[in-house]
Amino acid sequence: MKIIIAYPKLSGKGSPMLTQNRQFQWMSIGSYIYPLVTASAATILDQAGHDVLWYDGIAASLSYEHFLNTIRQEQPDLVVMETKTPVVKLHWSIVKDIKAISPEIRTVLMGDHVTALPEESMNNCPVDFILTGGDYDFSLRAMADALSGRGDMPRGIYYRQDGAVRNTGHFVLDGDLNELPFINRDLTRAELYFEKWKKREPFRYTMAGRDCQWGKCSFCSWTTTFPTFRRRTVNSLLDEIEMLVDRYGVREIFDDTGNFPAGTWLKEFCEGMIQRGLNKKILFSCNMRFDFLVRQPELLPLMKKAGFRKMKSGLESANQATLDRIKKNIKVEHIVEGCRLATEAGIDIQLTVMVGYPWESRDDAVRTLDLARDLMARGHAEMLQSTVVVPYPGTPLFKEAVEKDWIRFKPVDSWERYDMTEPVLITPDMEPEEIMKLCSDIYKSFMTPRFVLRQIMNVRSMEDLSYLMRGGKAVIGHILDFAKIRA
Repeated sequence: MKIIIAYPKLSGKGSPMLTQNRQFQWMSIGSYIYPLVTASAATILDQAGHDVLWYDGIAASLSYEHFLNTIRQEQPDLVVMETKTPVVKLHWSIVKDIKAISPEIRTVLMGDHVTALPEESMNNCPVDFILTGGDYDFSLRAMADALSGRGDMPRGIYYRQDGAVRNTGHFVLDGDLNELPFINRDLTRAELYFEKWKKREPFRYTMAGRDCQWGKCSFCSWTTTFPTFRRRTVNSLLDEIEMLVDRYGVREIFDDTGNFPAGTWLKEFCEGMIQRGLNKKILFSCNMRFDFLVRQPELLPLMKKAGFRKMKSGLESANQATLDRIKKNIKVEHIVEGCRLATEAGIDIQLTVMVGYPWESRDDAVRTLDLARDLMARGHAEMLQSTVVVPYPGTPLFKEAVEKDWIRFKPVDSWERYDMTEPVLITPDMEPEEIMKLCSDIYKSFMTPRFVLRQIMNVRSMEDLSYLMRGGKAVIGHILDFAKIRA
């Protein structure tokens, strides 16, 4: 079976943060995050004997007409696309364009939005299949095999039969991650993907688990696709890192698990990095919860020795009532202490901050801004990522927002407005423009003289200088992103 896994270029306000991202945003300066699970799908489909074409028109800067011409030339049996709430209508149009080329080409939509609302897309475009759940690799292979007459359809698939929409039952996440082959980085053009903050070339991504041990934050779209957490063995990840170093000369890795495994697993991973000498060959970064840092401070020196450079951690809010309400299961003091412990161990912290909670006042939002600025000024955070709270379908926050009439506009008619260029939720005493300004102001924390001087003092090489300059360019881009307030 000939299969195209496609991310067609989308018309919008910049570069769409679509792949491997728990939130969506149009970016003035593009980051192209490697879609690890989708790339795994391409790999095992290829190994199962299917003819797979990886097509990312966003990362490769290919026009939409180029995509349509590729469809005409290749005449695939199946076109698979990952979608998210703000662009789902664009993908409905793309499905229609594909069907106009050939009604025989079957199409698949997957992602958190269609997992939450599968019948919506079935009713609004001629898509043939909706794949629900986050295991795109296991499910796509089983689907393709079934369509080729080799086995049954997996659970979690919506399809059409006799003019009606039917499904194979609720999806299950029971695939063994350790049975998956290492992703074919050549087939999936891994060299196209990067983040603005990368320090060394070549840079690649890994994924130790799916998705987060805690996995209950009410705002996270991946609670829809990955309601349970699974992880690979320590040796499996170490073997993959060793392969990336030996085969591709990789010098920096970011692991995009929602939260990198902690506890004994983390200790064994660090020891393995040191024993194999990988700590001398690469820099390693990951997502990590603050409470794990506070509970196991003795691991931080070991992590530094193992090559850890940076951790992304969710501050989200400086108000304990908000952290409790979004089920973050963390204390504000954990955030402050975790930042201090990590930076004193020589590991950088990137904070993620959100504004626009419908129950927070202006003073609450400013308190979050002040804490973020204070951590930056003290040198306990290297970087900030600011976003507007968006209630994605399928999340507990969306359910609560609908029930309490917090959403500023009718959801079904306005999915494109969930794109972080304006607040989606009504806030008690702030206008939309003020919320967007707060997001922009958080990024301006980078511009304090104390912070800038510290960054300059830390420059030890041309590599450090290049990293600093690219970071400054990205900050300006973020400030511009939040200046795009919808009229």
